[in-house]
Amino acid sequence: MKLLIALLFLISSTCFALTTGEKAPTFKLTGLSKEVSLGDYKGKIVVLEWLNHGCPFVRKHYDSGNMQALQKKYTEKGVVWFSVISSAPGKQGHVDQAGALKEKTANKSGATDILLDPTGEVGKMYGAKTSPHMYIINKEGDLVYQGAIDDQPDTEKDSIATAKNYVAKALDEVLAGKKVTAHTTRSYGCAVKY
Repeated sequence: MKLLIALLFLISSTCFALTTGEKAPTFKLTGLSKEVSLGDYKGKIVVLEWLNHGCPFVRKHYDSGNMQALQKKYTEKGVVWFSVISSAPGKQGHVDQAGALKEKTANKSGATDILLDPTGEVGKMYGAKTSPHMYIINKEGDLVYQGAIDDQPDTEKDSIATAKNYVAKALDEVLAGKKVTAHTTRSYGCAVKY
């Protein structure tokens, strides 16, 4: 298992499609009940979380309640949280709207919406390599963070307690009007199933 984790970590992003600090590309995707346009959320802080519930790295954060706790904490502070599924039809993690709603309910997700990207167009535009791969966009529409959820690239729930959570730290800094100190990290997890 440790070898598998090491291999998955190595395939994680070492180069970035986007430069942190640039404008985040806008997009339109199907959500659970309507089409969602990123452009409609200018003036809001937005989190993009690449999601595949079949991935053990994702399972670590959902089975422990860690991801849902982050979603709840920050959406209550006005942050918009989109979980994006870029798995292609026939690949692990692919769901339609009904399947996404079922997964959202079963996993007690606190995301604002689940966005479906079955062609992988938006995932590739952002350079999403893994699930979870995390992005934060500030109120001005600038990409201010991209990378891993934390510094523990494993599937062990116990490691969450001692992890440095990059997303929480970056969101706290953005909410306080500060510059994000660790704005780019290497994501880890399962490869996005384009």
